[in-house]
Amino acid sequence: MALTKKSKGGGFPKSILLILLGIIAGAAVYVTLVYFEKSPPVVQLEGNLQYLSKEGSFSLFAKDDNSGLRSIRLVLQQNDKEYVLFDKHFPRKGYSGKIGPTSFTQEIDFNYNKSGLKDGEATLILTARDYSLRNTLAGNLVSDQYPVIIDTVPPRISMLHAERYIRNGGSGVVIYQISGDAVEHGADFGGHFHKGYQVSKERDDVYVSYIALPYDAEEIGKAEIVAKDAAGNSTHYPFSPVFKKAEKKFDRINVGDNFLATKIPEFSQYYPEMKGNMKEKYIYTNTTVRLANNTKIAELCQNPMEERLWENKFIRMAGASRAGYADYRTYFYKGKEIDKQVHLGMDIASTRRAEVKAANRGKVVYADYLGIYGNMVLLDHGQGVFSLYSHLSKIDVVVDDVIDKGVVLGLTGKTGMAGGDHLHFSMLINGIFVTPKEWWDQQWIDVTIDNPLQDARFQ
Repeated sequence: MALTKKSKGGGFPKSILLILLGIIAGAAVYVTLVYFEKSPPVVQLEGNLQYLSKEGSFSLFAKDDNSGLRSIRLVLQQNDKEYVLFDKHFPRKGYSGKIGPTSFTQEIDFNYNKSGLKDGEATLILTARDYSLRNTLAGNLVSDQYPVIIDTVPPRISMLHAERYIRNGGSGVVIYQISGDAVEHGADFGGHFHKGYQVSKERDDVYVSYIALPYDAEEIGKAEIVAKDAAGNSTHYPFSPVFKKAEKKFDRINVGDNFLATKIPEFSQYYPEMKGNMKEKYIYTNTTVRLANNTKIAELCQNPMEERLWENKFIRMAGASRAGYADYRTYFYKGKEIDKQVHLGMDIASTRRAEVKAANRGKVVYADYLGIYGNMVLLDHGQGVFSLYSHLSKIDVVVDDVIDKGVVLGLTGKTGMAGGDHLHFSMLINGIFVTPKEWWDQQWIDVTIDNPLQDARFQ
C-alpha cells in the first residue's frame, strides 16, 4: 500500500495558502476601492463669476457617485477677510457604500452690506469633501477658485437732450452721456427698449437713442434712460416728453371677386396651407399672413448697424398719395364687413413700373417676396432707422448691398396685397412702424435730430 508524502512541518498545503492569500488580497482591494476610493466630488458654480454687485446669486451643484458628499463650503475671500456664503455638513447615513448624498443643488444669495467687504478684487472659493477614508480619514477634497471683482457703483447718466413732444406714430431722439463702464444702455420708452449708439468717434461717452411710439399708443408710459454695467449695477434716468395724440383716419376697402381671382393664386404659391373659398383665403392672408410678415420685419430690425449711414431728409418718390400711414381700414366683401386692419405706410402712385430709389444711404437686409408686401426691399440706415419698399415688380439689389441715396433698387408693381401699380413706403425705428412724413421733412430732421446731435458734440 502506497504512503502519501506529507509536507514539511505539517503546515497547510500550498494551494490552500494561495487561496487564502488571494482572499485576503481581494478583501484588501475591495476595502481600498470601497472605503478608500480616490475620486473627489464634482462641483459647479453658475452665475456672474466675474463681477459681484450689491446683490447677486449663484447656483451651486455638487455630485459624488461613490462614497457620497460629506460637506460643501463656499466663501468669498478678500485679503485677510473671509465671508461665508454657504457651509453645510451632511450627516452619515451608514458605514459603507453611499454614506452621504450623491448630488446636491442650492441657490445662494450674496448681500454686499452683510459681507463687510469692499469694492475691488476678491476670490470665490468652493470646496467639497466626500466620505472616503483616504487622506487620514478626511476624505477626498475638491477646491475650485474663481477670481471676481466686487463692484457696487452704477454708471452715471447725464441727459444732454430729450424729446419734448411726440405723437403716436412719431419718432425722436434722446442724447445722453455715461460716466463709468456700461455694457448695456438705451431708452426704455413706451414699452420698447431702444439701444443707444455712440454719436461720434471723438465722443465715446456720448450716445443717441432713436425712440418711437407705435401708431396705437394711448400714452407714453415709462420713459427713462437705462445704463447697466457688467456687475449688474443699473441707473435709471427718467425724462418726460409731452404726448400729443394723433387723429385717427378711417378708410373703406371694397374687396371684389376680380381682385380675389388675381391675388389668391399668387398667395397660394407661398402659403399652401390656406383653406376654404376665395374669401376665406383672403381673410387668412390679410390677418394671419399679415401678422407673420410684420413679425418677420420686426425681427429683421433687431440688429441694426452701429454706424449711421444716412444724411439729411429721406427722399419721397414723386407721385400721388393713395393711402396714408395709420389709416384704419375696414374691408367689405359684397357689402358685408369681413376684416379690419391698419395701413402702416404711405402708398404713392406714379407711372407704371416707375423707378424706386433708395430714400437714403443704407444696407440691404431683405430683398425678396414677403406675403402681403409682395416683392420687398428693407434698408438698414444704421442705429435703428430702417426704410421699406414693397409691391415691387422688380428688385435690382441683393442682401448686403450698401447703396447710396437715390440709387434705383427696383420698379413699382402690384405684387402682394396691391390692387394697382404703386409703391408702399414705410419707415421703422427699431422695428416700430412710424410716419414717413417726419423723415421726409428737412426742418424736422434739423430740429429733432441733427441740431441736438451737433450741440451734444460740444458739451
